[in-house]
Amino acid sequence: MAMISTFTIGITGGSGSGKTFFINELSSHFKSSQVCLLSQDHYYKPIHLQEIDERGVENFDLPEAIDRERLLADIQSLKKGNSVSLKEYTFNKSGVIPAMYTFRPSPILIIEGLFVQYFQEIEKELDLRIFIEAKDYLKLSRRISRDKLERGYDVHDVLYRYEHHVMPVYERLIEPLKHQADLIIPNNSNMKAALNIVADALKVQLQNSNKA
Repeated sequence: MAMISTFTIGITGGSGSGKTFFINELSSHFKSSQVCLLSQDHYYKPIHLQEIDERGVENFDLPEAIDRERLLADIQSLKKGNSVSLKEYTFNKSGVIPAMYTFRPSPILIIEGLFVQYFQEIEKELDLRIFIEAKDYLKLSRRISRDKLERGYDVHDVLYRYEHHVMPVYERLIEPLKHQADLIIPNNSNMKAALNIVADALKVQLQNSNKA
């Protein structure tokens, strides 16, 4: 298929900052054919390839946990007008049958994940870089709720991972990237105004693309 005109947005920030909420709310302003949402969470390497810490716990919060080569290839494929199919990553939830997802090329491509800006080859694909930030206690609270529901971790496991995996990587690799983002959006109470501004700007971008 021919190359399509795609405006590519990277959404990053700390775990629990509200990245997924932001992209879901943002996409609600558009038709499904106008936006493609791609999450880094679909690109974790198999669990047996994950690095193990000194307590024998898999560390999913390292850059090495992600199949960055496939992520880049799929981004470039979508921008060329091709669809991409992926199997759901189920972490340690036993008995769960992974779903299959199909992502179709769209005028707006949104890529969400912890390392979207950190991986330089991915960062080069972005037209707009958005960093979502939040206070630490809010990120932890959201992480506890998410990991219990989506990944099957109990609260002690979540707290251990947050202290020994999540925060060290965030402080060392992710937080410094905030200053290279095009937009920094705080998510401590309400992101509605920021969401509306970004959505309006993207609607203008779509209009200009249609005129081109």
